[in-house]
Amino acid sequence: MSAMCCSGFKLWRVMVRVHSASQGLDAAAGPAGAVAPSSSDQPATATKAAAAGSSQGSSEQPEVFTIWMKSLVLNGSGCTVYDSGGSIVYRVDNYGARRAADVCLMDLAGNVVLQILKKKLGFGRRWEGYRWSEQEQEQERRRRPWFKVARAWAWRGPSRCTCELSGDDAAAATVRRYRMEDGRIVDGATGLAVAEVKRKTTAAGVALGADVLTLAVEPGVDRSVIMGLVLVHGLIHRAM
Repeated sequence: MSAMCCSGFKLWRVMVRVHSASQGLDAAAGPAGAVAPSSSDQPATATKAAAAGSSQGSSEQPEVFTIWMKSLVLNGSGCTVYDSGGSIVYRVDNYGARRAADVCLMDLAGNVVLQILKKKLGFGRRWEGYRWSEQEQEQERRRRPWFKVARAWAWRGPSRCTCELSGDDAAAATVRRYRMEDGRIVDGATGLAVAEVKRKTTAAGVALGADVLTLAVEPGVDRSVIMGLVLVHGLIHRAM
């Protein structure tokens, strides 16, 4: 599980099309002492973005989540995502199958928000994400992936991942490029971090276990996209 620490996120490059996300929150208790917000959870890049006069507005703050790399199902694989108040936002339950080829991001009630399927392409692998909604039919979801993530192997240095995200109207979507640097997802156009993953620490500065992470998502960024990329990264590095 230590593979999900910050060092595992270096040089992960992604290209996405920005699209809106649906949100649903339910309450449940998290791991003891792990979901209490602390000042260390706030990314340093948020202050830089505000100082630079970002269009996001100085009054808006990043959304902070706690990712616990444990399933709510006994002896299961997956993860649980809590908001800053300790309520469960998302969960993944693979029922004991690590690096599963079919992973579903769900809300607390078990409603599927995002499905990730692993595809084999010759000697390579690709992960496709499908957004679920009540209006879409099963065939439509499977035929039109919301995003695709491919891993490119490098002879020297770490391998890289590329991601392309398509909205409902591909012609109207805006293409943006991002790169992963030391646990941060950085906008290639502005140089500002739109999300950051790091090992969670308490208010006293004590680091929790390697399987407890903090995810901070900047305002205006589709958090379900970020969660999908984090899940694919966890599958690649056998963290879930």
